[in-house]
Amino acid sequence: MEPERKSDLKEIRKALDTLNAHKFVRIYNSSFRLLWFQFFKGVAFGLGSVIGATIVVSLLISFLAQIEFIPIVGEFAKELIIEIQQDLKQ
Repeated sequence: MEPERKSDLKEIRKALDTLNAHKFVRIYNSSFRLLWFQFFKGVAFGLGSVIGATIVVSLLISFLAQIEFIPIVGEFAKELIIEIQQDLKQ
């Protein structure tokens, strides 16, 4: 082999060793670790979705409650707020 190719192969081998030692690759090499990683990823996604939806819906309802010049929307939002407040008191 040419000396240039040998040095290229050594560099490639070194890069592969570095890549294989990376934490992300080690997680995907083990089925058990991969399952745990995906489980916690799903839990975090679900929790973030619920919290985000709660914030968006509460802001939307508060905004709609301020709109009194549209009778249908304003009344609907007021009824929702009254219902939510009654649930919180119980």
